[in-house]
Amino acid sequence: MRTLAALTMSLAMAAGAQERPGWKLVWSEEFDKGKMPDPTVWNYEFGYVRNNEKQFYTYKRSENVRIENGMLVIEGRKEQFKNPRFDPESTEWQRAEFAEYTSGSINTHHKKFWQYGRIEVRAKIPAGMGLWPAIWMMGESKHWPDCGEIDIMEHVGKEPLNIYATIHWPSANDTKYTSKGTHVKNPTPAATYDDFHIYAIEWDEKKIVIFYDDKPYLTYDVSLADQPDGSNPFRQPHYLLLNLAIGGNWGGPNIDSTKFPAKYYIDYIRVYEKAKQ
Repeated sequence: MRTLAALTMSLAMAAGAQERPGWKLVWSEEFDKGKMPDPTVWNYEFGYVRNNEKQFYTYKRSENVRIENGMLVIEGRKEQFKNPRFDPESTEWQRAEFAEYTSGSINTHHKKFWQYGRIEVRAKIPAGMGLWPAIWMMGESKHWPDCGEIDIMEHVGKEPLNIYATIHWPSANDTKYTSKGTHVKNPTPAATYDDFHIYAIEWDEKKIVIFYDDKPYLTYDVSLADQPDGSNPFRQPHYLLLNLAIGGNWGGPNIDSTKFPAKYYIDYIRVYEKAKQ
């Protein structure tokens, strides 16, 4: 049994870990309660969703999304899974009667959303050819690309050293959208996979800065997304998405079947606003 002194010290350490000079914590998700994500905060994507990816996103299925040992686990699995949306007449993804892979994708759309501040996620990503974990945000209103997209972290297993950050926004000209992105290159695959890292943005009405372990590596001028009607997708609230994709347009056609089940761990999410001077 833990003594009162030990418990007090533990709570103080946890509170201290959430403090950040110049910032005030306004919301956090520590994934330390229950067995599944809080339904008042999290939605699930379902089915084959985008990018010609190979996974079927399941709904409230603990094999793919669950809370375990104080962390969110998103698990990609190689398994035959019957597609409840199977349509033999369809020329789209619904045509597949069985999926070869399952995984999870959750988001806070219409439940939790933010405009400006620091959003940080501590996570450990899985290794393997064909795996594509991501942490990203999209605007609450409008459809893509008009809503804007902030990719805080994307990683594709075929590039084991690289961590990507990208901003997508609607073009003011004839093209559909415009992007700005870059990547951090780790020295070894172990530096990418063997530990947790902090993926974060600091965002205000003028700029978005994306960080990897508190090191900024992408700075974006928000005015680049100004639209002819005076709107700007990055001066609007955005919600958060967490997912583990498999294959697809960027993940690639080659998938290492020996890496399954593939587990993507999210320790916490913390949202801060600038502290008042």
